[in-house]
Order: sequence, then C-alpha cells, then structure tokens
Amino acid sequence: MISDLFDKRIVIFGCGNILLGDDGFGPAVIKHLNENYSLPQDVLALDMGTSIRDTLFDLTLSQKRPERLIVIDTVDFPEKKPGEVFEIPVGKIPANKIADFSLHQFPTVNLLADLKAHCHLNITVLVAQMKDIPDEIKPGLSMPIQQAVVKACERIMQSIASLSGL
Repeated sequence: MISDLFDKRIVIFGCGNILLGDDGFGPAVIKHLNENYSLPQDVLALDMGTSIRDTLFDLTLSQKRPERLIVIDTVDFPEKKPGEVFEIPVGKIPANKIADFSLHQFPTVNLLADLKAHCHLNITVLVAQMKDIPDEIKPGLSMPIQQAVVKACERIMQSIASLSGL
C-alpha cells in the first residue's frame, strides 16, 4: 500500500506500461515478487505503472524516507542482449527514452538525482534490456523479458538479504 511507503526501510518500484509489451517488465517483477517471495516486513514492493513521478516528488518533500529505493524498468542499450538484467547509475538513464511514459522521462530522472544527492537516499536502478516495445497497444512480455523477471527477482532478493545481514 502506498501509505506504507514512508514507513519501510526498502522500497521497490516497478515502472512501466503493461499495455506496451516489454515496457511492462517493472510491474511484472513486482507481481512476481509479491506472489512468489516472502518479503521482510520492512520491504515494500509497488507497481508504479507510469506514475512514479508523483511518488518521487512526495519522497523528495517528505521528512521520512526509506533508506533504499530500488527502481525496476526496461532500457534500450543496443550493446546489450534482450533480457539481460543489469544495474545502471541514476545519471546514466538513457536520454533517448525521454518521450515515453516510464522511468526515463524527465523530470523523473531529475527527481531520482535529487533524492540521491540532496536527500541521501540510496538508489539502485535495476533494468532489463528490452526486446521490443510496440508502437501500439500490445500487452505481454517477450520470452527474454519473461525470463528476466525471474532473474531480477533473484537479484532483488539477494540485495535485500545482503542489506538485512541475512
């Protein structure tokens, strides 16, 4: 629940539009996490869809924030293979995605940078290389991105375990 956002130590945001193919990766990761893993009490996983910007703004203004934010989304890096899961620094979010409705759109990138620099929020951006995002409505993930969902969940759970000292 979004109201729990300010009371959790670790918050995971899945970003993307489930109606646009591989762009639905972030929400699919959140769904898989919530359905297949037992998250610790101090961890919250939320499907942000395409509305991360307002929540990041709320975090920027809040006196109380999580210690760590993990943002999940897709990217298009030509040198990467479809379904490859990797982290990118906040400052390296690709500018060529500015016009879409997900994480890559400004001022979202600026808000992430502000949260990191001025609010001292520890931010991880975990992404998957997309195979395809259609020009029209076409729900459903490609096979490489379906497989990336499981890989991303495993990485997230490993990260949570290391942060919790488990």
